[in-house]
Amino acid sequence: MAKHVLLNNIEHKDLKIITERSAKYGDDQWFSQTFVAEFKTVQAHYPIMFQKNADTGEFTPVTLFGFTNNENLFLNDGHWDASYIPISMQRMPFYIGMQQSTLSSNTEPQRVITLDIDSPRVNEETGIELFLPYGGNSEYLENIANMLELLHQGVDENKMFIEVLTRYELLEAVTIDVELNNASKHQLIGFYSINEDILGQLSAEKVLHLHKEGYLEAIYMIIASQAHIRKLVELRNKQQTH
Repeated sequence: MAKHVLLNNIEHKDLKIITERSAKYGDDQWFSQTFVAEFKTVQAHYPIMFQKNADTGEFTPVTLFGFTNNENLFLNDGHWDASYIPISMQRMPFYIGMQQSTLSSNTEPQRVITLDIDSPRVNEETGIELFLPYGGNSEYLENIANMLELLHQGVDENKMFIEVLTRYELLEAVTIDVELNNASKHQLIGFYSINEDILGQLSAEKVLHLHKEGYLEAIYMIIASQAHIRKLVELRNKQQTH
């Protein structure tokens, strides 16, 4: 179970992070959250779908890495076989935390970096250092801070994007049937994608709105990314023959 602690250069001055990509370090995820700002890069490698929270009804855009739980078909001997890893996976085991700021008379919540101290990536023997000898942040930690800021902004942008998609009824539940070379079959159920029929029937006013917000481009990137479902099938077939 994750144990999140506020990162600081006193208690954690000797910590290192293992950056190898492997199932034993938690990379065996079959999908992860993605963000509008990274669609352009993500769609070149992975299918982009939407997942719906059963409790809140909220949609989240996700990238697919496999077909079943704990299956990441891009993992290979300590490497991630794609030139881009989504931010939500890159930043692990770091998260955004909140604490009350005491810099002014009005206490306000301030974003801080927290660390899952129980992550198998965290140790004091091997990996990339978090802090410099005299307490400053390492270049690696600065990059992590930038990722977390992008992630924070991405969550807000996703909400606005999805609000428009749902208002225009552009999301539909999809079932994807997958048959492998060994004749085994899989069904991807519970994901959502763009309803291309409704998209094609939108009024010129709505299309212009989508274009002005930059959402039309994002929508077409999602549609184009579906071609990578075939890539996942090929990766699964390749792994089964070894």
